[in-house]
Amino acid sequence: MKIGFIGLGNVGSKLAGSLLRNKFDLTVYDLDKTITEEFRSKGVKTANSIGELTEEVDIIITCLPSPEVCEDVMLGENGILNNISKDKIWVEMSTTDQKEVIRLGKLIKEKGAIPLEAPVSGGCHRAATGNIAVFVGGERNAFEKILPILTCMGRKILHVGELGTASILKVITNYLASVHLAALGEAWTIAKKYNLNLKKTYEGIKISSGNSFVHETESQVILNGSYNINFTMDLVEKDMALFDKLSKDFNLNLEIAPFVLDIFKDAKEKFGSRAWSSMVVKRLEDKYGINFREKGFPNELVDNENEVKGHEV
Repeated sequence: MKIGFIGLGNVGSKLAGSLLRNKFDLTVYDLDKTITEEFRSKGVKTANSIGELTEEVDIIITCLPSPEVCEDVMLGENGILNNISKDKIWVEMSTTDQKEVIRLGKLIKEKGAIPLEAPVSGGCHRAATGNIAVFVGGERNAFEKILPILTCMGRKILHVGELGTASILKVITNYLASVHLAALGEAWTIAKKYNLNLKKTYEGIKISSGNSFVHETESQVILNGSYNINFTMDLVEKDMALFDKLSKDFNLNLEIAPFVLDIFKDAKEKFGSRAWSSMVVKRLEDKYGINFREKGFPNELVDNENEVKGHEV
């Protein structure tokens, strides 16, 4: 089965790399020719256009930075929709608007092709090792067709339900991660002001009821000072806006989400849209003239777990 991968950003390149390691017949396309040439040097086929890739493969995977970019890739003159044919499968792995994925999925179905969504969660470091989590939305039969592929990109695969449900779940999980990241900034501020040993504080939170995936990962690069989580401020703002949009569908007046969104907007204004999202805690470091530096923490996250074959949960 031939697989095409469009969108080789931080996460996309790692997911495509997992397919390469597992010796799938892979073709890639990205506007950044430096990245595609790197894949070509490893023996991967590269397409000259989205249309060419779509015609040549059986499964088209997109992993793109925003719903707007995905729309261009899908509906452009030489995009996926104008070149996809019967029984081919489109898999949207971006974090996107559930209404948009449903809309585009309907257009795919009208071509006799099959739409699925499969956003991932767990960080770039786990995408690199094939240990990331994958949420899937779409028809169960179609999910089962691509499950052997997904188990080579992720460790835990969850079929959430119909098309659109996986995007909702992904946005929810990203929202929760953003809330805890903002809260960690305040937690580290208190720890620093009271002169706690930050290494012991890290371990204490890790073994406590206050622990989270965000603490175990992002606190490490915060304490190191690199803040390098391979995820940027503009992406957090996009995801938080998608969460806000979900709430507005039911006229829900949420309480925490607006405050957290304002915190990240302020951080983006201070540090730039492409600053690492973990730098949101630097707002408090700068405000109170402190830093959260501690020796012994990594500059960038590495997944030390062995890569294993994924499975449905």
